[in-house]
Amino acid sequence: MDKMVKFDDEKQNKQIEDMRRQEEEDLIQILASTKYNLPYINLSGVVIENEALRFIDEPEARAGGIAPFKVIGKNVHIAIRTPLKKEVEDLKDKVKGQGYIPVIYMASSLSLEKVWERYKEISLARESMSGGLDVSGETLLQLAQKIKTIKDIEPAIVESGTTSKMHAISKMLEIIMAGGIALEASDIHIEPEEDRVRLRYRLDGVLHDVMFFELKKFQMLSSRIKLLSGLKLTMENKNQDGRFSIFIKDEEISIRTSTVPGAYGESIVMRILNPKSIQVELKDMGIDPRLYDILSREIIKPHGMLLVTGPTGSGKTTTLYAFLRKIYSPDIKIITIEDPIEYHLRGITQTQTDHKRGYTFLEGLRAALRQDPDVIMVGEIRDAETAKIGVEAALTGHMVFSTLHTNNAAGVIPRLIDLDVNAKIMSSALTVSMAQRLIRKLCANCKKEKKPDAEEEKEIREILKGAAAAKKDLSYYGVNPDQEIKIWEPVGCEICNFIGYKGRIGVFEVILTDEAIEKAIPQNPSEREIKVIAQKQGILDMKEDGVIKILKGITSLEEVKGVVDFYED
Repeated sequence: MDKMVKFDDEKQNKQIEDMRRQEEEDLIQILASTKYNLPYINLSGVVIENEALRFIDEPEARAGGIAPFKVIGKNVHIAIRTPLKKEVEDLKDKVKGQGYIPVIYMASSLSLEKVWERYKEISLARESMSGGLDVSGETLLQLAQKIKTIKDIEPAIVESGTTSKMHAISKMLEIIMAGGIALEASDIHIEPEEDRVRLRYRLDGVLHDVMFFELKKFQMLSSRIKLLSGLKLTMENKNQDGRFSIFIKDEEISIRTSTVPGAYGESIVMRILNPKSIQVELKDMGIDPRLYDILSREIIKPHGMLLVTGPTGSGKTTTLYAFLRKIYSPDIKIITIEDPIEYHLRGITQTQTDHKRGYTFLEGLRAALRQDPDVIMVGEIRDAETAKIGVEAALTGHMVFSTLHTNNAAGVIPRLIDLDVNAKIMSSALTVSMAQRLIRKLCANCKKEKKPDAEEEKEIREILKGAAAAKKDLSYYGVNPDQEIKIWEPVGCEICNFIGYKGRIGVFEVILTDEAIEKAIPQNPSEREIKVIAQKQGILDMKEDGVIKILKGITSLEEVKGVVDFYED
């Protein structure tokens, strides 16, 4: 007896539905570019910002096929089904009337539906939370002016708890945000524990406890943060990522929110992306004048590759942005491929990787090369293909800036060889290998001079003697191996939040691809061999740069030893 063929109707219907959706996406994409000359967008992986939804009510949005989804600066990004509807023109006029610029995209009905669904979440939240959904920049600024140290935050939150329950949570979040901005924190951590919730700020790279509060407040605080960040209120068993913006004195501060499930509730981290923290000039980053002149000369070359190395959080992105700002001019085209775009640079075309759509660093680099750029910044070289195309781009008239994961500048060449980059062409493409770390600066108001013990003095003298033996001109920095060794240590005062440190600075090392390095590359040299050759360039390595900053009272010995290996060959 013949076996009957069984059909899985549900599976088949799903496949048909998926095909229809893809056909619609393809059709909208074709219409956008060929008929209407508008950019196409797929919103499946895009965070929808509540701030954008305020420009139009849900019924009008649905009737007009309109979906505002993001606000960046004064630009309101709006997805539409067709540009031929009167409602689209009305919304554009309304946006312009409020001093904003409408940025129009064409999108599928599925993308629009995703945006419209957010109206329901906001509506539900308004019913359950009588507090407003805005975080006012003016309010935060007023609060921030009252916060001088970490110790000011807890009393302000306790005082706010005397108001109505919902208003107290809104005020609590405002104080937490204002404190983070006033104290120049890079991250705010809210972590539920067994019987309490811990609030911490990351200041100059180090986490500090701010206060503890009761678990009963956490759920409402978490819901409010999720709502602002465009996250799903009811999803607590999966990680989520979102963002929102605050405008203070016409400056946009972006807050990137991350939640992960934990044993006692979701852990929340809010990264504060303050444009001021990235607007550091190259000369203010701790780069000594001699190295500054070298880098200034190298980055304006018409082609080549400059790679910056260092661990996560060592300031690599800040350095690359400083390079881009220094070389920017209307005469050149600069394109970046980032993951994600954290700060927006005026006059520079920035793109963001999107793995769901297959837009990786590799695909971004390929696409960028078709845009006739002069300079390309690739957020990170992670694989062999990206490395090879980056090298080829550097050989064909482009300046390429990127980052690589190695411990030091000497590790760049072996790493590229590991990634299968042809050693013969690498020597012509790679111009600068750079490594960096961030160290905290001693508070100028309270730092205290101290005499080093015998071991500390020996460590410092050995490094100075090694630099002198390599014929490095230490007199240029005002130091010598035989001088009296004086160092400083942290104390703590109100100005530095009683920590002893305030602000951060870099320690750097650079290896130029000169004739000697070029000759060595085809021999597959080790890090040690490259270091020996590079010593003759006369440029300080990271431990030497760190020691000079110690002797000048900029930082402490403990701080430099925490990020740089003093005994590395």
